[in-house]
Amino acid sequence: MSARLEAAVPDSRLRVTIDRPPSSAASYVLYWMIAARRTHHSFGLQRAAAWAHELRKPLLVLEPLRAGHRWAADRHHVFVLQGMADHARRLETVGVRYLPYVEPRPGAGKGLLAALAERAAVVVTDDFPAYFLPRMLDAAARRLPTRLEVIDGNGLLPIRSTDRVFSRAHSFRAHLQRELPEHLARLPSPDPLAGHELGRARVPREVLRRWPMATARELRAPERLAAALPIDHAPAPVALAGGERAGAARLARFLDEGLARYPEQRNHPDEDAGSGLSPYLHYGHVSVHQVLFELAAREDWSPAQLGPPQGGAREGSWGTSEAAEAFLDELVTWRELGINYCTHRDDADRFEGLPAWARATMAEHACDPRPELYDLGALEAARTRDPLWNAAQRQLLREGRIHNYLRMLWGKRIYEWSSGGEEAMARMIALNDRWAMDGRDPNSYSGIAWVLGRYDRAWGPERPIFGKLRYMSSANTRRKLRLRDYLARYGEAP
Repeated sequence: MSARLEAAVPDSRLRVTIDRPPSSAASYVLYWMIAARRTHHSFGLQRAAAWAHELRKPLLVLEPLRAGHRWAADRHHVFVLQGMADHARRLETVGVRYLPYVEPRPGAGKGLLAALAERAAVVVTDDFPAYFLPRMLDAAARRLPTRLEVIDGNGLLPIRSTDRVFSRAHSFRAHLQRELPEHLARLPSPDPLAGHELGRARVPREVLRRWPMATARELRAPERLAAALPIDHAPAPVALAGGERAGAARLARFLDEGLARYPEQRNHPDEDAGSGLSPYLHYGHVSVHQVLFELAAREDWSPAQLGPPQGGAREGSWGTSEAAEAFLDELVTWRELGINYCTHRDDADRFEGLPAWARATMAEHACDPRPELYDLGALEAARTRDPLWNAAQRQLLREGRIHNYLRMLWGKRIYEWSSGGEEAMARMIALNDRWAMDGRDPNSYSGIAWVLGRYDRAWGPERPIFGKLRYMSSANTRRKLRLRDYLARYGEAP
């Protein structure tokens, strides 16, 4: 095995789920792009390209888009399709064969991966710990006829570098402060395809006849393509464009214009000082390593400037500016805390996964009178008596997002208006996964579970309905935050 192949991915990010030697008679190396949907800063693509050079075989990239999962909708499909258009252009320029498969009906893509794997020396794919992807990877590991490697590019901390499930951000932050320096020494290449000249892979005609790929023309009209599919058309596409290029532009704007005001203004909806990167991170159009790479360039920072471990304290460990440190705490600590839970537990989106104290206090207050009991349809349509909550829900319907601070209030009020915690959690997940651009994600599930006690502590004094759960109200929120422009934008009926 060459030094290039060994250096492509740290061992802590590699899982060999089918351990077979590469076939010398194979036609290509196959990269099955399912979570890290990008061609830059990608450990998965870097490993696949290294295998191609090791074996002197062409690289073939398959990027599928399923129609049969529960929350398949125009909104999410169009965002992914815009990224696929980016990949088609990019991979054409470097001479890599690209297969953008858009499933025309549920189940139509069954057998495609296996058919391509029959002629592959190695199959390399992406690790991801949430939604249907873990089950899909397990199924592939049982069925494929060739070597299968699963590569983790989810966070700065490799997801399987610890078996521990962290219950508090403070303890996870302390762990990061001790362990991250080692992992920051091995970052993915900004361009894993630089100098790639191994020719274009040849795909059997019978495979392409059975599973036709999306054409360049179709990818240039993603709304039309999505509209013809048997998916949920109610969540319409949003103005936010998907893809690597749009994600890189969004990151650059935030670092140039938003980072300096992030600590002081991010909680105020009128300022809207968040990064806006969560959809790009969720779909893999932007990598957390890419964010760190660009941030470091602007801060003139390197890992050598990391401070000593701070015992879990928020300040002082990164050695960056105050604004960058605040942003990195959200990007790394809180985002990867959710990834940690989903990696080691399978109940991130279930009521049973909440802390025992939280489930107990909700049970004790299950019979407390509620101010209102709205059904799911009324909540989805933003038909409540709370104008601020309605505004947050309308933002979700229109833009696929809710301002980060208001998303906490949004969840607390859903709990207050539901018969109990189990119903509230199911409702939050249904609304978020259907409408939010960053739904179906470990970070989304951790945010929803936080509303109901995960990563939090028991609070006092005990309150009706909430018991020992942290309390939030619309009245208090309106006193604390600047909301005039936000309510003017989302306060009226859509």
